[in-house]
Amino acid sequence: MDDTSIHQSISGLVDAEHELRRRLQAGEITSDDERAQLRDLEVQLDQCWDLLRQRDARRDAGTDPDAAAARPASEVEGYQQ
Repeated sequence: MDDTSIHQSISGLVDAEHELRRRLQAGEITSDDERAQLRDLEVQLDQCWDLLRQRDARRDAGTDPDAAAARPASEVEGYQQ
């Protein structure tokens, strides 16, 4: 996945987040449903941002950014702030 594709994925996930919030406001879903779905979206966003950072780091190191790979959610979500 190249940078453009990753950015497109991020945009799509942000759009999905906005749609969830709209659906909650419209009473189409419960707040529990919204929270669960938002959590899934946040994990996917974290994975996308992590992949972009990996690609940037590889470019900065003079290596192939295409060798970067998405890491599992368990790994990405385990990072310390």
